[in-house]
Amino acid sequence: MTSFAPVRCAETNKRQLHVMKNEQNKTKLTKTALGALASLLLISQASANPFFFSTGNPDGKVATLSRRPSPGKAETETADDFFVSNSIVLTEATFTGLIPAGANLSTIGQVEVEVYHVFPFDVAFPLSGNVPTRTNSPSDVEIDSATRDSADGSLAFTATLVSSSFTASNSVVNGINKQPGQRTNGEGPVSGQEVQITVHFNPPISLPADHYFFRPEVLLDNGDFLWLSAPKPIVAPGTPITPASADLQSWIRNEALAPDWLRIGTDITGQGPFNAAFSLTGETDADGDGVADSLDQCPGTPTGAIVDAEGCSIDQLAPCNGPASGGAWKNHGQYVSAVARVTEFFLAQGLITAEQAEEIVAQAAQSNCGEVRRATLRRAMLRRK
Repeated sequence: MTSFAPVRCAETNKRQLHVMKNEQNKTKLTKTALGALASLLLISQASANPFFFSTGNPDGKVATLSRRPSPGKAETETADDFFVSNSIVLTEATFTGLIPAGANLSTIGQVEVEVYHVFPFDVAFPLSGNVPTRTNSPSDVEIDSATRDSADGSLAFTATLVSSSFTASNSVVNGINKQPGQRTNGEGPVSGQEVQITVHFNPPISLPADHYFFRPEVLLDNGDFLWLSAPKPIVAPGTPITPASADLQSWIRNEALAPDWLRIGTDITGQGPFNAAFSLTGETDADGDGVADSLDQCPGTPTGAIVDAEGCSIDQLAPCNGPASGGAWKNHGQYVSAVARVTEFFLAQGLITAEQAEEIVAQAAQSNCGEVRRATLRRAMLRRK
């Protein structure tokens, strides 16, 4: 937000608060009105680059439980890692697994996706000693802002049948134990229908450059979803992580083990590290404001600024030094009026509270914005004399 000058006078502040109350009594701005405002204050559009990551196709080595909690069934989480080299927004993901033979795709009732940092970030509990290591595991708790769930409408999903019969040579469903009982060698082969679940995030998931874990969970009306493994190191058609040593492995936990995690291939089955079959699609977000570059009409938004659907903050739509479209404010009143209009739209969209809106307009009223031109004209007139 623009740094405003100290209060000019109590009377000016009172007048502007009155203006704000009048503005709030007007009909809220529609999307059409926003378009008109954006056309007047349009800055420029960022250069967009796509983001895509995939671990490739299932390799049939192992299938691991990934289940939402439900009556009589404990939550079980499987997670695998991915890299982000620039700030991005994720719009879509896919992951492939097994559902019981003969089950209809409509039995998939709920899908939730979480994203985790790599341990030791987001540590919520002291080390328990219940697992061999936490190095390079998912963190204790998820990134709350990145959680998407079909139950609350922030995620939509579709399921596609890939094969009516697919067999994984090993499985991990119930054998998720604290050490020293973590090595079970797995629970043997498992067969089912191979399905790919595609999820669309609304809103998109905004992530800065970092190393993360992707964790999907599925709830079936009857039976369980088992996430299939993928080759490690990643091979075509996957997108290899460079260097290959930076590609971690799949981890798993249930409610009894949480907040700890176990390495599926290293700690439980002894088969060696696995990846899990998934892909992520999105786009770069250079200023990290949560709006993809192809949609961002205001590049370079300051970190932490509240933005509208086009990636513009109030300061960018109504800058102190003059309209974003160019030129200078005619006077201080024109600047404050522009701030009030944009603020009213942000309020109508639920981006800010009424208290925040009133404070923003009050700060604009207390600023020197729009007064520079008047002072410059006064000096010019004095020089002519």
